Amino acid sequence: MRRAALSLAGGLAGGLAAVLPGAIFAQEVQECDWQASAQNIPEPWGDHSRSFAEGAVRLAVLDTIEPGGAPLRLLVLSPPHDEIGARQCKVVGLGGAGFAGMAFDRLEADYDPALGLTFVLPVQLHDAAAGGFSWTELSVTVNQATGTITPSFEN
Repeated sequence: MRRAALSLAGGLAGGLAAVLPGAIFAQEVQECDWQASAQNIPEPWGDHSRSFAEGAVRLAVLDTIEPGGAPLRLLVLSPPHDEIGARQCKVVGLGGAGFAGMAFDRLEADYDPALGLTFVLPVQLHDAAAGGFSWTELSVTVNQATGTITPSFEN
C-alpha cells in the first residue's frame, strides 16, 4: 500500500514537532522528470490530487517508493503555459529526495493577489542525526503570473 497520507513513524500522533529544517534540509523545486510519472501518484488518485484556480493549478502526491526514508514529493502543475499550451511541471522535494510522510488530506490553500496561491500541508522529515522523524508544515507559494514556485517550512 502506498504511504501518501501516512507516515513512516506511525501517523500524526506525535504532533507537529518544532524543528530547524532550514539549517539542516533544503527544500527544492525541480523540473519534472521520472519522479513525476503518473505511476507514482498513489491510488485512489482522487485522494492524492487536487485542483485550484478553476483547474489552472493542480497538486498531487508522488510516492517514488525510494529512498525508503523519504519517498514522497509534491507535484505542481501551474501556469505559465508553454508555446503549445502545456502548464509548467515542477516537483517539490527535500535535499535531493522527498519527505518521509505527507498529510495531503490536511492541505490548506489561500490566495493573496500580491503573492499568489499558497498551500500549506504537514510533511514528515527524516532526521538521521536524531535517529527518527519529525513533522513540520511545508508552505508552497505558486505565482501563476511569473511561474515562480517558492517552498518554505512554516515552523
